[in-house]
Amino acid sequence: MSNAERSDLREKYALERDKRIRPDGVAQYLSPTGKFSQMEDDPHLQPKAREPITDHFTFVMIGGGFAGLCVGARLREKGIEDFRIIEGGGDFGGVWYWNRYPGAMCDTAAMVYLPLLEETGYMPSQKYVMAPEIWNHAKRIGHHFDLYKNAIFSTHVDAMIWDDDAKHWIITTNRGDRMTAKYISMGTGPLNRPKLPGIEGIDAYAGNMFHTSRWDYSYTGGSYEDPNMVNLANKRVGIIGTGATAIQCVPPLGRHAEKLIVFQRTPSAVDERNNHEIDSEWFETLEPGWQKKWLLNFATLQTGGFADEDLVHDGWTDIAQRIRDRMVEIQNGDTTINPENFLRAYEESDDEKTQEIRSRVDALVEDSETAENLKAWYRQFCKRPCFHDEYLPTFNQDNVLLVDTDGKGVTKIDESGVWVGDTHYDLDCIIFASGFDFNTDYTHRSEFEVTGRDGLTLTKKWADGMETYHGMHVHQFPNMFIMGLFQGANLGANVTSNYTDASITLAEIIHHAEKNGHSEVEVDSIVEQLWVKAIEETPASFIGGNDCTPGYYNNEGQPDGRRQTLNMGGYPLGPVAFFEYIEEWRSSGDFQGLSFR
Repeated sequence: MSNAERSDLREKYALERDKRIRPDGVAQYLSPTGKFSQMEDDPHLQPKAREPITDHFTFVMIGGGFAGLCVGARLREKGIEDFRIIEGGGDFGGVWYWNRYPGAMCDTAAMVYLPLLEETGYMPSQKYVMAPEIWNHAKRIGHHFDLYKNAIFSTHVDAMIWDDDAKHWIITTNRGDRMTAKYISMGTGPLNRPKLPGIEGIDAYAGNMFHTSRWDYSYTGGSYEDPNMVNLANKRVGIIGTGATAIQCVPPLGRHAEKLIVFQRTPSAVDERNNHEIDSEWFETLEPGWQKKWLLNFATLQTGGFADEDLVHDGWTDIAQRIRDRMVEIQNGDTTINPENFLRAYEESDDEKTQEIRSRVDALVEDSETAENLKAWYRQFCKRPCFHDEYLPTFNQDNVLLVDTDGKGVTKIDESGVWVGDTHYDLDCIIFASGFDFNTDYTHRSEFEVTGRDGLTLTKKWADGMETYHGMHVHQFPNMFIMGLFQGANLGANVTSNYTDASITLAEIIHHAEKNGHSEVEVDSIVEQLWVKAIEETPASFIGGNDCTPGYYNNEGQPDGRRQTLNMGGYPLGPVAFFEYIEEWRSSGDFQGLSFR
């Protein structure tokens, strides 16, 4: 690509970005309250009435997704039996309990996405597995490690309060429970609460309307396991949103709806998936410790490091290796990272890759106008990359219409359908593929307040941004642990890697405290301050920058203040360096920075 062509491309990126910048940022989205409060209800299971619980456990885990399951498994391995998991859904699985939309599947290879494969002896059926298989694996972990024992489901925590005299936490729930626990951990995740687009008139619609994470099979027909949506044969269906979820559910909707109208504000960059079955004979040749090796290999390559081979070999590792190899080529074989050369390599490799993805649209979509509207004009990692083999060809069907809003989004909704500019689209059903609360504060996503020592709430503690040590420990909140991505490894390409590793750390700390008869464990104030300062002072990534279209990766295009930096930041040296650092930290047995009392 010539310099003139690169200059034109930058102008195109900037033009498309500017169309989508909104002054309200993340405030453009609505929480499912009022008329939409039922979107937070469980459509899969009616909770059974039970008596309030008033017991005590050594450890209570809030959240039964993969974070909670990994913690439970590691506690069992360390011989700690006295614990409970509290989950809002009707079973284990977290986001995979709720996400039962047709076509749902993991967008990271199952060999690294599904945790505890070796421990449970399970072989994924495909490189990328469908959602029912993922949920079944979550339940498999629950049974394998006997985590259903003492677990309570369909229960939402209202508050957790530290009792400094009794040295335990008081946990109250929406079921009237008042439990106590010596230690608590929160693994509520960034993908547990659906959000809605703040479209004018959204509450006026009289037809059927639901969020993808609360799919209504009673309306569409079919089921989670067999999404044969026969009831849509005479229905006009509109779907709002074209991110990672829509990429997966648009093809099955296109197969079954009489008319499917896809409303697009920003197209996703959709590369090939090339899914395939896993060979059982090959799987049997894997040596003990294979999954840890695969996890490190993926994290290393996906973040631009060097490895002898690419074990996962997918779209995530492809672009990172292109950048790395281009930089080494520019430097005549020198593997030392030079920021200026890395930036040049990044831009050249990304230009090459995104052009391939846009060319793929032309190759697969027959109508030239539709193809042009489906092209993503931004760098590949400005938004979460998508991989799918059926999404683009779906727009070749006569019953599928793409309505591109030129970056503006749907104008308004009325009782019978959707407006885009001056054009009205009559619809029998509106489906929101608008994602989850990701950029909002942790305490907002968790929907309950945590009160530590001296009445300090986590909301007040984090008023100006998340403050932790390792992303796990919070000063003035003794015996409390966070299970998440941020201020730790922050490996967004494979979220479960963060849980897999952090659960080992947590179990080691609990085991150490119990073995030595300690009643409290808490991070020292100065240690926490130094950790937060390091994250705050980490230079902003130059990847993407002003070329990036708004999205949850970049605070919807708004400038990053201190809060955003802390809420979304990670270990300054990157995920692999964090995994290496934290393994040495926990293995030493000193747990430097923590006070045991």
